[in-house]
Amino acid sequence: MIQVAGRPFSLESTTDFGRVERAILQQMLDSSEWFSYSSMNELRFELNVRINIMESAKEMNASQVTFTIFEHASCNPEYWTLTSTGGFLVRSDVRPSDAILDIYRNGTLYGFECATAIIIIYYQAILKSIGQLRFDSIFQHLYLYSWHTHPGLELHTFHADRFLPGDVVYFNNPDFHPDTPWFRGENAVVLSDGTFFGHGFGIMTAEQMIQSLNSYRFPGSMQPAYLANLITRISPLTIRNLLTLQSDRTTYHYSKAVIHHNLCSISSMDYQYYLLSLNG
Repeated sequence: MIQVAGRPFSLESTTDFGRVERAILQQMLDSSEWFSYSSMNELRFELNVRINIMESAKEMNASQVTFTIFEHASCNPEYWTLTSTGGFLVRSDVRPSDAILDIYRNGTLYGFECATAIIIIYYQAILKSIGQLRFDSIFQHLYLYSWHTHPGLELHTFHADRFLPGDVVYFNNPDFHPDTPWFRGENAVVLSDGTFFGHGFGIMTAEQMIQSLNSYRFPGSMQPAYLANLITRISPLTIRNLLTLQSDRTTYHYSKAVIHHNLCSISSMDYQYYLLSLNG
């Protein structure tokens, strides 16, 4: 169900959406979820962000960035400072937008795990959606590490059986081999053709992703990998704020805690659990 400005939305009410946008809208209409927007501009903006998330995932797949654990993380020192925990802190003398774009332009200089990859994809998708000027105004002092996000980017994680193109899902591998703990799971972007992009695995069907993870289970394991009913997406409030902030000079000034857990390929739900544990 989709509601716009307090009224039910119908695909028949407009004809200016593209093929992928209409496919996303149809899935939203068929879902048991309630999607509410203050205006058509807000709905269009979310659709645009979702399309840009998928494009950014495909571009990362072609960028030659590598999958690696935090201990072996790497980045371009002209744009980022590599921390002792394997995080990337944007340099104060570069534009945050240029630093994000450099990951795609000079991919061979970068190595990170799959949760960090998702956050990079989100940032580039937002950059595509709002432009460099607004991005640099909002997303200052970027720090890339696992699921940590800038205050201007809040995520919504929940359990559901149906997902939309542009969502992020989690393939869980509970019996991962202790010699390869980074294959405990895979965070993946849902693409519009039914495939998924997971950093380190590439673009695959769900069956192929599960088969790949199954090859990294411990001997004698009886529990195969599976697609969890866990969905992560950019929060509705963030979508609304980003749309408003295209013409608003307000920026974010507070910082968020970072959990340096050193566990590659964890789900966003696990990261939230660590945050809650930190806060007591």
